[in-house]
Amino acid sequence: MSTANLPPVGDWIRGITVRQPWAACILAGAKTIENRPQPWPWRGWLLLHAGKSTERAALRLPPVARTIRGRDLTTGAVIGVARLTGCHQDPDGSPPCTEWAQPAAWHLELSHVQALALPIPARGQLGPWRPTEDLAAQVLQQLPDLRP
Repeated sequence: MSTANLPPVGDWIRGITVRQPWAACILAGAKTIENRPQPWPWRGWLLLHAGKSTERAALRLPPVARTIRGRDLTTGAVIGVARLTGCHQDPDGSPPCTEWAQPAAWHLELSHVQALALPIPARGQLGPWRPTEDLAAQVLQQLPDLRP
């Protein structure tokens, strides 16, 4: 697969690291927002990276338990992609935008989620991060129609 016609990786795709089970909930399509302490200016494709740790208490929350039943909770790997389309905070006193929204957090709006057939071991980091050319090429092998 040739990536010669694509702009440089850093110009059209970023990575986001999310702990499990939240990453699996996003990948399942149930969790359409990701809570963050500050807004993200980036809009476009994100590699969905499952962090190395699992938030054990979250496994007992009913929406999480329903969503992850029968799913692998892969850690330390890119498990899919999603498009970041917006970022907002719920107005004070208003109901949360989804059952997944945390009050006072910034909500990254995610759409067009696609799972990878084979997780790709990788290191993530806090905040939006730039994937290497090699990591992007491995994702494009599994999702050849992914484009900016």
